[in-house]
Amino acid sequence: MLGKKGDNSDGEPAAQDKRKPKGAKPGMADYLAGEVSSFNANLKPFLPQELVGGSIPQVAGTEEESVWNAASQACGTEKVHFSYTVEGGRCWYIACPSSSLASHPDSWCPLAAALPGNSEFWDRETVYLYEQEGLASALRWDPDTGRMQVFLGAGRTLLPRIQSMDANFVTVNAEMADVVPWKNRMMMTEKLSRATARMLLIIGIILSLFIFSILVFQYVLTNTVKRDLKKVKAETNRVSQQLMIEAYNALQSDTIKHMVRIQELLDELRTIDGTLVKYEVKGKKLTWEVLVPPAYGQGVGTIRGKVLPGIEPDGRVRVRGHK
Repeated sequence: MLGKKGDNSDGEPAAQDKRKPKGAKPGMADYLAGEVSSFNANLKPFLPQELVGGSIPQVAGTEEESVWNAASQACGTEKVHFSYTVEGGRCWYIACPSSSLASHPDSWCPLAAALPGNSEFWDRETVYLYEQEGLASALRWDPDTGRMQVFLGAGRTLLPRIQSMDANFVTVNAEMADVVPWKNRMMMTEKLSRATARMLLIIGIILSLFIFSILVFQYVLTNTVKRDLKKVKAETNRVSQQLMIEAYNALQSDTIKHMVRIQELLDELRTIDGTLVKYEVKGKKLTWEVLVPPAYGQGVGTIRGKVLPGIEPDGRVRVRGHK
């Protein structure tokens, strides 16, 4: 059976042919590089004269690099255009040397739409055909090995050969198929380099403007704000004087004052036959004890204190005072 995808057995168009095909869209690298305005979304279908295809095992995270490496070996050059899909644990791809697109830079290969997972793919038992300007191509899977095969040649010789195979045939409709742009590793690397340089330039400009705005604000603030230092000066002087007074007080010694007090006590005790037995200073607290005759237990002169219970062996009483 030879027919176009989207035609059923009754000749009525299938529902999926009524959908609007997807075109090429700029990627993130185009936005970062500022090349969205120059991005050509109107890609034309073109069948290269050199086309290879195959599949390789999928290695998660390295699909594109693996496909590029396989396509480079198949085409014999690192400058290749390729397109691939991932399905069933394998990467299915078609590729061509970049030189074969010298006259058709803004183009895409409709045969890529028949790769597993793309819009024109039905199953692996179907042969997918595409013909353009006398050149025909076919994409099929070997029923014995399951390997993907790409046939390319003149339409008058290739089509009869393909149609002699025992399989279903689908002609890829380039007008209805979703556009699958080519990938080129070197061009993508250069685009990312341009995007990086542009982003660094933009960040540098923004940072320079931010620093300049801070400098302008600081200049305006310096020349417009009125400084009133009188209050600050008065507070500084007050604190300085207070510190000096505290330092002076800290350097003062009470030794002379206590020596005078001891001498006064001794003078008064000598007149009443008393004895100074204790004079203790702890911080700012003064404690003294004297022995005096019982008649002077209530104190005399500046000797005023509390009489402790009991009588000393010499018949005198002990008086304790605080200050």
